[in-house]
Amino acid sequence: MSPLANYAFVAGVWYIVWQLVRNYFVRSPLDNVPGPPPVSLIQGSLPEITGQGHWAFVDHLRKTYGPVAKIHSYFGARWLHVYDTKALHSIFVKDQDSYYRGEQAVGASRLLIGPGLLGTYGDAHRRQRKMLNPVFSTTHMRNLTPLFYSITDKLRTAMTARVEDGPQEMDVLAWMGRAALELIGQGGLGHSFDPLVEESSDKFSEAVKAYVPSVNEVMWARLVAPYVEYMGPGWFRRMLLDLVPMPSLQHIKRVNDVVWEHARRIIIDKKAALERGDDELLHMVGEGKDIVSIMLRSNMSASEEDRLPDDELMAQIATFIIAGVDTTSNAMSRMLQLLADNQDVQDKLRNELLEAHEQYGDMIPYDELSQLPFLDAVCRETLRLHAPVNLINRQVLRDTVLPLAEPIRGIDGTVITEIVIAEGTFLLCNLRLCNTNEAVWGEDAQEWKPERWLQPLPRTVEEANVPGIYANLVTFISGGNACIGFKFSQLEMKVVMSTLMSTFKFERSEKPVHWKFAGVAYPALDKESMKPELNLKVSVV
Repeated sequence: MSPLANYAFVAGVWYIVWQLVRNYFVRSPLDNVPGPPPVSLIQGSLPEITGQGHWAFVDHLRKTYGPVAKIHSYFGARWLHVYDTKALHSIFVKDQDSYYRGEQAVGASRLLIGPGLLGTYGDAHRRQRKMLNPVFSTTHMRNLTPLFYSITDKLRTAMTARVEDGPQEMDVLAWMGRAALELIGQGGLGHSFDPLVEESSDKFSEAVKAYVPSVNEVMWARLVAPYVEYMGPGWFRRMLLDLVPMPSLQHIKRVNDVVWEHARRIIIDKKAALERGDDELLHMVGEGKDIVSIMLRSNMSASEEDRLPDDELMAQIATFIIAGVDTTSNAMSRMLQLLADNQDVQDKLRNELLEAHEQYGDMIPYDELSQLPFLDAVCRETLRLHAPVNLINRQVLRDTVLPLAEPIRGIDGTVITEIVIAEGTFLLCNLRLCNTNEAVWGEDAQEWKPERWLQPLPRTVEEANVPGIYANLVTFISGGNACIGFKFSQLEMKVVMSTLMSTFKFERSEKPVHWKFAGVAYPALDKESMKPELNLKVSVV
C-alpha cells in the first residue's frame, strides 16, 4: 500500500472515530438544559426510554424536570424530551419546515413501504397530502358508515356465538385487531381480509397481519437505512439482502414482497374498473366507496403536476395498513378495558346507545353517531389519557430556536424562555404527557373521567393553544404531518363501540394486564411477555 493510501486509510478511520466520540468533547447549546444523567456511556438514557422501565422513567422526567428536559442518546448525543405546548406548536405547526421525522425514520419507511406519506418529507410530502386530504373528507366518511356497520354486525355475530351459552373470557385485543384489519381492508383498500364469522386465511391476509410485528423485529435497521440507498440500484441492493443470513430480515423481505405484489394488483384492478365505469366498482368489495378507489379517481382527474405515480399510490396502501390497524385496535381495546373497570360508565354509555338504536335502528347515521355526547366523551377521554402513540421523534433540518410556554431554569440558574437547537438535533415529543399536563388539564389530569367533556373545559386548555386537530389533544398532532386518517379512525371506534356496547357486557378478567411501551403501546399478560393479549369476561346483555 502506498504512503498516500496509508494516510487516506488512517484519516478515514480517525474521521469515523471522531464522529463517534465528538459529542463527549464538543459543547452543545443544550448543555444548560437540565436532565437526568445517562445510565450508559454508549447508549445514554435510551435503555430507560425504550425498555420495560419506560413508564416509570417518563414519569420521573415529568415530576423532576417538567415539560422540557435534556436526555442523552448514543455516543453522548444530546436530545430534547418535550411536551411544552408552545414548543410542540412550533415543531408541528409554526416552524414545521425546520423539522422532519429524521433520515433514519424516513429512510427506513421508504425502503420498507415505499415513497408514501411516511417515506417522504418536504415538497414530495406536501404534494401527496394535497391529493389525499380530500379523500378523508366528512362526506366520504358518511358514505362509509353503512359498510362499517355491516362489518361490525359480523363481529357481533362471531362474538355472540362464543358467549351465547354463558359468559366467557375472550382476548378482546385479538377481536379488535381482526375488526380493525377488516375495516381498513374494506373501507380503505376495497379488499376483504377476514370474514370474521369464520376462520379463513390467504397469503395477503397473513402478510398484513405479520407486517407490523415483522417491522418491529428489525427496528435496529433504521440506523443503517439512510445509507442503504447509496449502495447501488435496487436490483443490486436486493441481491445483497438475499445474502444476509438473518432470519428477521429475510422474514420482513418475504412479507414485504407479498404486500407490495398485492398492493400493485389492487391498483391495477381498480384502475381498470374505473376505466370501465363506476358500475364496475359497485361489484367490487367496498363498492367504490373505499379510500383507494376515491384516491385513484381523484388522481386520474388531477393535473399532470399534481398526479401521483404508481409507486407512490402503492406506497399509500402499505402506509394505511401500518398506520391504521394497530393504533385503532389497541385504542378500542384500551377503551373496553376502561369500561370493564368502570361499570357505571359502561352502563351510562350503553343506555345512550340503546336509546339511539331505538330511534335510528341498527345503523345510527354518521352525523347522529358523531354527536352522541357520552360516546364522544368516552372516546375523547380514552385518547387523551392513553394516546396509542406516545412518542413522536423529530430531527432539526436547520438551526432554529424553540420557544417555551413554561420557562425553565438552566443548570447555571438562568431562566430559559427559548432554546437554540442545532441542525441534526433529535427531539422526542411526548404526546401522552402533553395530553395529561396538570398545568393545562387540572389536578385530575391523570384520571380517566369522561364526564369532563360534558362540561366546559378548563380555561387553561383553551389558552394552551395545543397543536392538535382533535379535541385540544395532540393525539393526532397537527400541521402538515397530522394523522390524515383520524376521521376514519374515529368512525371505526364509534361504530364498533355502538355495536358492542349495545350487545355485550364487558368485565375485568382475573388475568393481569400490563401495557407495554412500543411504537404503539400494547397489552400483555405480564411484564416479560412480548405477546399482545387482553382478556376480558364477555356476556350478552
